[in-house]
Order: sequence, then structure tokens, then C-alpha cells
Amino acid sequence: MKIRRILNPVAQENTYILENDTACLVIDPGSDTSAILAELKAIDKPVAAILLTHTHYDHIMSVEAVRQAYNPPVYVTEAEKDWLMSPIDNLSGLPRHDDMEDVIVNPAEHYLDFTEDYNIKNFQFKVVPTPGHSIGGVSFIFDREETVFSGDALFKETIGRWDLPSGNHEQLLTSIQEQLFTLPNLSLIHISEPTRRSYISY
Repeated sequence: MKIRRILNPVAQENTYILENDTACLVIDPGSDTSAILAELKAIDKPVAAILLTHTHYDHIMSVEAVRQAYNPPVYVTEAEKDWLMSPIDNLSGLPRHDDMEDVIVNPAEHYLDFTEDYNIKNFQFKVVPTPGHSIGGVSFIFDREETVFSGDALFKETIGRWDLPSGNHEQLLTSIQEQLFTLPNLSLIHISEPTRRSYISY
């Protein structure tokens, strides 16, 4: 599996594009729509799915553009399903973001199932709940590749914010300790500031 990272200008959020022999997955398509679509065009493979670690606006800004170009299903946690369509909940509609358009995304096709072992076009992964940054935050674990995409839960040498609506410091610490720190020798790749791109040793 090849992993490609796109650093988006809004909030310095990272989008990850995963590629195997036959298809791609897109994790958290952010604000740089042209770069995301250009990368997918260069790869020239079907987009099997869009996976969302959570639905804050900076992680979903290019969902509709990728949908329009490739028609992939979107997977999201049920706890944040309505946030896609609500600028207040995804934070794009707050007064401090009056300089940007509201982010509104159509409903997701699938709710993530924490009991399922996923196999989408030979991308094998499982999903664990890692709330605390937001109520529906999740991490995607690719055991075969020893890689985890932990959203904004865990950064290098620090953790995600917990002061946003539905955030909870104790819940975030518990998520990290019970869902991530218990994993055996996996590289953790998060989706936010590039200076905190990965958390390798724990």
C-alpha cells in the first residue's frame, strides 16, 4: 500500500490517499480540492471510498468534489452523521469563520461499524472509536501495513484539542490510552499539522 499526503492550506490539515494495485482510498479530503483531484488523476485508479476520521470542516471540504469526480461512498461515524450537513456542528458556520463559505456535505452512504473487519478493494482495516477531540472521532487501523490514521486524536508528542464543542479531555486521554497505546508496534499517522505528522514510538 502506498500512502500519499496532501497538506491543505486551511488549518494545515492533511489528506491521505492510499493506493493499492487496483484502487484508492481517500481519508479526510480537506481544502485543497485541486491538489487532491490532481493526485487522484495521476494515480488513475478508482476511488473505492472516502473515510472520515471526524467531520470538522477542515476534514470534509473536498468530499463533494471527490464524489462528483469518482462517485465513491462515504463512511462516517453515526455520532457525527448530521454534522456533514450542519455548518454549526462542523464549525464552518461559526462567527469566527465568517471569512469562509459554510461547508455542507451530502449524507454519508455508510456508518462505520466498530465490530466489522473491513475489506474494501483489498484495503483491509478496522475502525476504533477515539472520541475526545470530537464526539465521533475514530481511528483507522491497517494491521497488515502496521499503520493507523488517528485523525486529530493523537499527534507527535501531544494530543488533539478538546476545547471544541463535544470535546472532552478525559475522554480523549482514555481513547488514546485504551485504543492506540495498546496497539503492538504500529506507526500512527495523524491528520493535522505537518510538524506533528506521525507518532512512531510508544
